Amino acid sequence: MRSRKLGYCICDVKRQCPCEIFIKEDLCPCAGERPPAIASDQIKLTALSSSAGCASKIGAADLEGLLVRLPKVDDPAVISGLAAADDAGVYRLNPTTTLVQTVDVFTPCVDDPYVFGKICAANCLSDIYAMGAVPRTALSILAFPSETHDREIMYLMLKGAMEVLSEAGCSLLGGHSIKDKEVKLGFAITGTIDAGKVIALETASAGDVLVLTKPLGVGVLTFAGQTNRAPQEGLAAAISSMMELNKDASDAMVKVSVSACTDITGFGLFGHLLRMLRQSGVSARIYAHALPVFEGVLDLLRDGVIPGANERNSEFVGDSLVACEGVAEEYKYLGFSAETSGGLMISVPQERHQMLLDELAARGVRAFTIGQVLPKQEVAIELVITKSGGNMQLKKYQGAGGHETGCCSCVSGSEADVIEGVESTVPGSMKAFGELLASVTATGKVDKRTKEMIIFSLVVLQRCEPCIHMHYEKSLAMGIAKEELDEAAWCAVLIGGAPVKMAYGKYLDSRKLEGRS
Repeated sequence: MRSRKLGYCICDVKRQCPCEIFIKEDLCPCAGERPPAIASDQIKLTALSSSAGCASKIGAADLEGLLVRLPKVDDPAVISGLAAADDAGVYRLNPTTTLVQTVDVFTPCVDDPYVFGKICAANCLSDIYAMGAVPRTALSILAFPSETHDREIMYLMLKGAMEVLSEAGCSLLGGHSIKDKEVKLGFAITGTIDAGKVIALETASAGDVLVLTKPLGVGVLTFAGQTNRAPQEGLAAAISSMMELNKDASDAMVKVSVSACTDITGFGLFGHLLRMLRQSGVSARIYAHALPVFEGVLDLLRDGVIPGANERNSEFVGDSLVACEGVAEEYKYLGFSAETSGGLMISVPQERHQMLLDELAARGVRAFTIGQVLPKQEVAIELVITKSGGNMQLKKYQGAGGHETGCCSCVSGSEADVIEGVESTVPGSMKAFGELLASVTATGKVDKRTKEMIIFSLVVLQRCEPCIHMHYEKSLAMGIAKEELDEAAWCAVLIGGAPVKMAYGKYLDSRKLEGRS
């Protein structure tokens, strides 16, 4: 009656009374009346959102422009805050107690509310794990159209989230909820870590190796799912990955004592990598062919199924990325894909690289070596793809705004460029090494095909992932059968044992993830 008398809805003055809900359904939300309960499996959560998952976040470029204008926080207890732009804030309570805090909120990336809750909790916990900390408590943030949709959906979302929080040993203490037309869920997480043991993103060092723990392409698949174009196997694999905690990966990197880490979420691989590089004062080389990807993602990108979040992330990276000639466009788009509950990207010293891979494997965590950290160069990120024979000249990559970048130091193409940790500033040395390679691989007493099989066995024995990929592709191009390559690999396993077998198995798994035979 009050709404009728005022002429406006007392719950939402933007609506006149009688409102559309009252006219169409004879229900008055202001009086506490609700529509009949709808089974949760009949609700398509993603249809209630304009963008899915971490793609709903404000773009990194817009966010940075805002943060730099804010006043500085002058508190000696703040170890890492706004200025560091790290995954989580770090605050020292006393000499022995250090808090790690983060908050994350986003829209549904799947339709099942229970699954969305699990994904959301895993994503929010990831920032804590990226710092090497242990999550302790959580507070929920929930937005929901409670007047028009079944409240059972809220229950299922929180139920799924609490199961993941429990798995992480993190207690939900309470939270806050608001009415909103778009569904949103998030958590503020507080963790702890021993003073002086924080793994930050600004401590990557030249010579480090970059390792990624989950495949890429979640943003592409969830976007394709909203338009009914997502391959079901790829989408199912992505959903399973999003629900996985980064706890085991974090435990492994803490044990190894790595240089730096960040998790890959809304800003995409290149966006998060750029933040790490800028804060650390270094550059990086990324091997396009080594990037792990969910099934069907590259095909979707080739077909132009590219979410809008890619554009925002591309704008943020801009001229800081240069791609070598031969790198397919879909790998650039892949690096800009907004990931939800993505993996950890770990920067580890070369001498502890294999130790990290072994620790991750022992915990059942997939690991992909995707590149290396370089001394600071004119361009922050070099995206390369290696192939035998001839040089690959850099192609000027047109970044956001139409500006062309200058060339960087990536002039590679010989096998020398995929040997991790080897960087020569003497052109004559590289030339001499290339001549040695040409001489050794040429036909002599042993034919070229047999030599390639020997080299393939040796690179498997060394567990050099980019080298394995390059020689696997080269061997196939020479007409060497996959069965022959497997036999050559087993010769390496005979000498190197289980670690070699696991390394080769992981490479074959990565080929399957990329949709390669």
